[in-house]
Amino acid sequence: MIRFTRAAAAAVLACSLALPAGVATAADTDRPVTEAPTPVARPAALPDPTGPYSVGSTVLPLVDRSRTDPWVPTADGRALMVTLHYPAAHPGGGRPAPYATGDEARLLAEQLGPGVSGDVLARTRTHSRTDVRPAAGRHPLVLLSPGFSVSRWTLTSLAEDLASRGYVVASVDHAYESYGISLPGGRTLTCVACKALDEGGVHGSVVTSTRAADMRHVLDRLTGPEPVWRYAGVIDARRVGMAGHSIGGASAATAMAADPRIDAGINMDGAFWEDLPAEGLRGRPFLMLGTHDSMHLPGGQDTSWDRTWTALDGWKRWITVAGSEHFSFSDGPVIQRHFGLPQPELPADRAVAVTRTYVAAFFDRHLRGVPRPVLDGPTPANPEVHFQHR
Repeated sequence: MIRFTRAAAAAVLACSLALPAGVATAADTDRPVTEAPTPVARPAALPDPTGPYSVGSTVLPLVDRSRTDPWVPTADGRALMVTLHYPAAHPGGGRPAPYATGDEARLLAEQLGPGVSGDVLARTRTHSRTDVRPAAGRHPLVLLSPGFSVSRWTLTSLAEDLASRGYVVASVDHAYESYGISLPGGRTLTCVACKALDEGGVHGSVVTSTRAADMRHVLDRLTGPEPVWRYAGVIDARRVGMAGHSIGGASAATAMAADPRIDAGINMDGAFWEDLPAEGLRGRPFLMLGTHDSMHLPGGQDTSWDRTWTALDGWKRWITVAGSEHFSFSDGPVIQRHFGLPQPELPADRAVAVTRTYVAAFFDRHLRGVPRPVLDGPTPANPEVHFQHR
């Protein structure tokens, strides 16, 4: 397990399980603690979605009582919190969707250090409305899994953009794997898994295999015979993708290997904790999207990317983004900029735009059959993006 100093945590948003044990990063070294940023009172606003639809949002608490939670075996099943973002029938209506609960935001803010207010973070402005009617038609489903120790709402900018383009997006929080996950009734779960991996010697594959089972349960509850969402009829269960950040991205590969219902997957800058089976992903497409540095270039320190690339047996791309860092593929850049935290070379607006462009293009191509030339090679509009193994 990689240990991050507080100064390094501030630079990348939060401590995250990013690499297998034994892989060194700059975050492992001592860094001078810089002066705390000036406190910010006004909330940030997520970038506007780029698609033609308005966006609806609803939160679904789920519990899988067929399984024992690996982190707290005495818990009453495996608890999951799911936020659905979806194309809305009409603009307006409903209430503005919250970004995070106060407890969730406070617990993450404590990891970011002085100058970051949990209250301000929780009030980050989104672009979705709660519980409005979805747009007519049948829409592909995309599952999203966050990085280790952070919550599903750190992928809200990507989720809202995909929804505005016509996808139903299910962002999933996995019990006891985040600094804070608020459940109905006012209870908040903290990161029991963080200590288990950091001090208990538990291998990261426990996380990826558990999340694969989590996603199977989410799919069952959204597309099965008794769906939990009253508008579930707008989901096209024949077109399902999964993407994730950090270990959430590694979990996308594990989930695809375990569940043939998932048609396409994306790993955003996460080390693969499990090798693919001998049959690979049985011809299904996969995108590896990561940093353009010594970690995730071919032959880099994270050797799991080279191994997985060889094992992928369908359409595949290995794309790296110059100037990015680990959290560039989440809401991290927006939050870092707003609170005056150290920022990577790649500006926040470009980080958001690049992530949205390539994730949406991948799912457009493989869930909708729409050609997206941006996936075929470098383009002048995206000079930061590099294609490997061409």
